[in-house]
Amino acid sequence: MFLVSNLLNALAGVLHSVLFIYMWIVIIAAVITWVNPDPYNPIVRFLYNVTDPAFRLVRRVLPLPPMGIDFSPIIVLLVIMFLDWFLVPTLQDLAQMLR
Repeated sequence: MFLVSNLLNALAGVLHSVLFIYMWIVIIAAVITWVNPDPYNPIVRFLYNVTDPAFRLVRRVLPLPPMGIDFSPIIVLLVIMFLDWFLVPTLQDLAQMLR
């Protein structure tokens, strides 16, 4: 059982790292929209390609308010934080129980 325990613990660590990196990518993508970047810049295209699917999903579920403020990055960040605070410790606790 220690193999499954170690696997779950490693999976929790990798998931935490991926969520942390994606959180910063979302923050950078949200901040970069304030300065009207060049859409042909490879970094800007990477940021849009990585974050647009999550933003589109949130925008489809929650339409924009009439004032035009886009809350989708905030919602995506909240979901990332929830997953990091709920799923990662749950996997670690499960790994600890299997030891």
